[in-house]
Amino acid sequence: MAILTEEQTMLRDSAKGWVADKAPVAALRSLRDSGAWKAGYDAASFAQMAEMGWTGVIIPEAFGGSELGVRAMGLVLEETGRTLAASPLHASALVGASALMLGGSDAQKTGWLPKIASGEAVAALAVDEGAHHKPASVAMTATKTGAGFVLTGKKRFIPEGAAADLLIVAARTSGSAGETAGITLFLVEKGAKGLSATPLHAIDNRGHADLAFDKVEVSADAVLGEVGKGFDVLGPVLDRGAAGLAAEMLGTATQAFEIILDYLKTRTQFGQLIGSFQALQHRAAKLFTELELTRSCVEAALDAIDRGDASAPALTSLAKTKANETLHLASIEMVQMHGGIGMTDAHDAGLYMKRARVAEALYGSSSYHRDRYATLGGY
Repeated sequence: MAILTEEQTMLRDSAKGWVADKAPVAALRSLRDSGAWKAGYDAASFAQMAEMGWTGVIIPEAFGGSELGVRAMGLVLEETGRTLAASPLHASALVGASALMLGGSDAQKTGWLPKIASGEAVAALAVDEGAHHKPASVAMTATKTGAGFVLTGKKRFIPEGAAADLLIVAARTSGSAGETAGITLFLVEKGAKGLSATPLHAIDNRGHADLAFDKVEVSADAVLGEVGKGFDVLGPVLDRGAAGLAAEMLGTATQAFEIILDYLKTRTQFGQLIGSFQALQHRAAKLFTELELTRSCVEAALDAIDRGDASAPALTSLAKTKANETLHLASIEMVQMHGGIGMTDAHDAGLYMKRARVAEALYGSSSYHRDRYATLGGY
């Protein structure tokens, strides 16, 4: 584990304490059972996160944030991942804020970053249109008009898509699906005429939605960055999203491992603790090793992003791939090592497995990132 600064240590410790006390797994169960899955999170809980400054961790001080960096945000997300805490923290305070910081005009930053930092507004990135993460495959059209642009098309499985006050939308102003050139990013506010959101009842009980744009009109001032060069901003934003999600997944996998260990130390079978069985010891040791490797990959990616290092894209793909595989393994082992109880809804194992499967697909599956890593390496 890399050495943390004093500020990072304080942030991590405060997040660990708050999440354990205020956002345990029971809170997700309550959210699910109450039927509040359409919102995807508890507004009061998210307001407390904002009060603690989590929504402004990466945002510059000039816009109401603390400017502690992406690595610091990763520390917070790792702790929220431990208890499956549902919130727009990743989608808004990391991904949405990054898009505005990296591509926004002064007016766009001034108008939205303070609201995101305070938790007053939620932002979401709308890119994917199919069943898999393929950011260059944008086909949604943005037609130039005298006053601006008209957006027509659909976006699928957008995190916080229904709750977002601001959508950062990737649309094509030129070129064909599969090309990075010709993609333009637009800011679309909630309630825009022709915009509709359909909340999805996903297995992880988070706030995902499909979006439809039926001739949504936006002004020329709504363009984020340059027309036709949106991928110059989108690429680094997606790296931040993938690395941040990998940090959350690391937290989820780590907690699953700790729950497994507790069970191995307390459950008896055939008159002895099951943790004394060598086969289970080997499986636990393998998972521990994978967690340590994953932590190294995640920390390297987050640090590279903060440094603006050219290796950040490759390290991000490495981190997301490793996090996908490790959380997949941890969620399976959590169910199997708990035996019958692990198959029931009474135990938390199922909730961890469901979140794992969704997170594995978001911001790129292992196959997507392996291919990207190889391409970046010249293969």
